[in-house]
Parts: sequence; C-alpha cells; structure tokens
Amino acid sequence: MPDRRENPIPVMLYKAFVYGFGGLCVIYLVAPIVIALTMSFTSGQTLKYPPQGFSLRWYAALLDPVRSATEHIAAWNSLKIAGLAVLGSLIFAVPATIGMTRMRSTAGTIEPLLLAPLVLPSLVYGLAALIVANFIGFKPSLWLTVSGHVVVFGPLMYRAASVVAQGLNPSLAEASTTMGASWFMTLRRVTLPLLMPGILAGAFLVFIQSLDNVSVSLFLADARTTVLPLRMFALIEESLDVRVAAISGILIAVTLVGLLVARRVLAPPRQA
Repeated sequence: MPDRRENPIPVMLYKAFVYGFGGLCVIYLVAPIVIALTMSFTSGQTLKYPPQGFSLRWYAALLDPVRSATEHIAAWNSLKIAGLAVLGSLIFAVPATIGMTRMRSTAGTIEPLLLAPLVLPSLVYGLAALIVANFIGFKPSLWLTVSGHVVVFGPLMYRAASVVAQGLNPSLAEASTTMGASWFMTLRRVTLPLLMPGILAGAFLVFIQSLDNVSVSLFLADARTTVLPLRMFALIEESLDVRVAAISGILIAVTLVGLLVARRVLAPPRQA
C-alpha cells in the first residue's frame, strides 16, 4: 500500500504563515490601543511616547467640570446622538427584519437597498445629506445629525437582527396564532424575545459607531452641537492635549466592558 503519511514540512510552513501573519495583524490592531492607553498615564505636558513617568493627572483634569466643561458638553452630545440613533434604528430596523422574514421571495431584491448605506462612504453621504437638507430648507442641527446616523448605521441593526431571524422557526409564530393569540401578542411574546439577541447586538454596534463617527457629524451638526470625536481633533490641533489620550482610554474601557457584557448576555445557553 502507498505511504499516505502527510508530509510535515508543508504543514509546518502553513502553520508558520498563518500564525505569523495572524500575529502581525493582531499586533497591528492592538499596538495603537496599547500606545494610546500608555500615553494617557503620562506625567508630561504633551502627547509623547514613551510617556514621562506615571500619573492620573490627565484623567483628573478630564473629570474637572471647570477645565473640561467643553469636553463634557461634547461627550453628552455624542451620548445623546448615539442613544437617539439606537432608538431610531429600532423603529426602522426591527419592523424591516420581521417584514423581510415574511417576504422571502422578494427579500433578495429589497435587502440590498436596505444595506446600501453600509457600502456608501459616510463622508460622501454626509456631504450629500447636507446639500439636500439645505435645498429643502433644513439647517444643520442635532436632529439632522441623528437622522443621518440612523440612515448610515441603522443597517447594522437590521443585519444583526436578520441573522437571528433567519434561524427562527416560523412554525412558532403559527402555533401562537393557532392557539388564539393575536398578532400583537405573538409579536410581543414570541417574535421579539427570539429576536432580542440580534436586536441587542445591533444596538451595541449602532451605539459604538455613532459615538465614534466623524464624517456625518462634521457636515450635519451645527456649531452648538459639538461632538466628542470632533472635539478630540480640535484638542490635537490646538496643543496636543494629553486629555485626548485620557478620552481614548475611557472609550476603550467602555467598549471592552460593553463587549464583555454583550458576550455574557448574548451567549447561547449551554446544552445540558
């Protein structure tokens, strides 16, 4: 019989390439985060790497309501816009998800239109939305910014919810209707609880993307609606303020905590 033993050299080369290239990619992604966190604990006066000493002074300065009043207003505006964007995405994405699951024959035609904002560069959309809003008489404002975020990031919630919806058994809703439940009760007691993991995952994605967005907010926000990413750019341009690194550290921590909580909440139950 022929020797079918696998040659170890190609396998070793394949593993070396995969693990080596994968390790470089991980380092490329993680290194900027580590550097930003490290610089936020510097005792120096400007952004500099390696940092000079260790201190929490810039986190204290960031929390100072007098020195960082503008940053607090920008953070509150960003949180408000992100929260409203999540609510707006819920209003449009969840009904669209439920409708697409019942229109399987035409879903392949309509779904690309719902996902089109994910492909279009947000910078192009922000400029186009500003031109259209100007043409019909709307000025840049908080609500115009929220609507722009809903259009650009709402498809993320739709996509996350639709992935869960595709795995649902349609006979569950039919059984609920057969047992005498109204369509609203079926929606409230059967459909929405089953879709909740996708809805929560989509809400997290929309919130993080909206909180970090620059391009849409740059065009659609008015002068009074200063958002945190734009304020961070201004601090870097003005004086290389170390509070930018402190803001980055807080955002990184919030994102990591959100990911851990989402992993815990959205994890499928273990089979006995």
